[in-house]
Amino acid sequence: QVQVVESGGGLVQPGGSLRLSCAASGSAFGFGAMGWYRQAPGNVREWVATKPRGAGADYADSVKGRFTISRGNALNTVYLQMNSLKPEDTGVYYCYARRLGVNDDFWGQGTQVTVSS
Repeated sequence: QVQVVESGGGLVQPGGSLRLSCAASGSAFGFGAMGWYRQAPGNVREWVATKPRGAGADYADSVKGRFTISRGNALNTVYLQMNSLKPEDTGVYYCYARRLGVNDDFWGQGTQVTVSS
């Protein structure tokens, strides 16, 4: 079955950096778009960034210019480089992977990011 596993969260001071990783497996035809959402305590889950299999990427306005999303060569991994982190970036970050041909989304269990001094 399809599995999505995130890693790389942690505690960082404001202005610091973190890199999140996500690996997806179990799809016979691979994965199309992959990306990240996040959820702060008491808030709804919000979209952060999406990276298709090809060129280009999309970002939420709140992270544009600070976060960079990329894919691994095997196209079953996605990374989120987060720079200039702010306390409002705190939350659980969830990775999703869209299965090619079926277009259904699979989610990871989430990784905690805390930005605090």
